[in-house]
Amino acid sequence: MGKSRAAAPKKADAKLKTKSAGASKKAAKDPNKPKRPASAFFVFMEDFRVKFKKDHPNNKSVAAVGKAGGDKWKSLSEAEKAPYIAKADKRKTEYTKTMNAYNKRIAEGGNGADDEESDKSKSEVQNEDEDDDESGEEEDDDE
Repeated sequence: MGKSRAAAPKKADAKLKTKSAGASKKAAKDPNKPKRPASAFFVFMEDFRVKFKKDHPNNKSVAAVGKAGGDKWKSLSEAEKAPYIAKADKRKTEYTKTMNAYNKRIAEGGNGADDEESDKSKSEVQNEDEDDDESGEEEDDDE
């Protein structure tokens, strides 16, 4: 009996270790991946938040804004929702295009981060060159 009791906690510990080890193997999210577009409701909420803030300047509750926006959205007719649906569809088509380009870059073996990093380093180098030129002119004026 003593052996079985001692073996039970070890099995539980082994299960915990495998779960935590599996979580660490999870792939990191790619920061260059395009973000999903907002739905029609969230496009509506962008405008609604501005109006709600004007009408209720003392309100500090995010929940109140969300609840009021949800109620307003439900009360809108299909015709009133149409502009927001059109904006959401436009954003979705743009997202599809950028996502296709992103997937194409990934398939070609590039992750897109190299391109952005090289662009950043070029601009940083250009800025440093400009700073050197300016500081060189100031030094000549002082002499």
